[in-house]
Amino acid sequence: LPTLKGPTPPCNQIGAAFWQNIFGEHGLDSNGVYKGTSELQLERMSVYFNEASGNKYVPRAVLVDLEPGTM
Repeated sequence: LPTLKGPTPPCNQIGAAFWQNIFGEHGLDSNGVYKGTSELQLERMSVYFNEASGNKYVPRAVLVDLEPGTM
């Protein structure tokens, strides 16, 4: 999960907090590698993630802010 640098708008902060929580709930480290201990964590992984090579998962969403002042 990429880390947001510098001052971030509230919506981006909410999005980052959401993904950090989802990564933790599904037993993923910050690189998307499964480190969990429960089959239950893997059961609905495809709701939020696509599986890539090497037991790595990537988020199925891209957060975009069209406000010019935030870029």
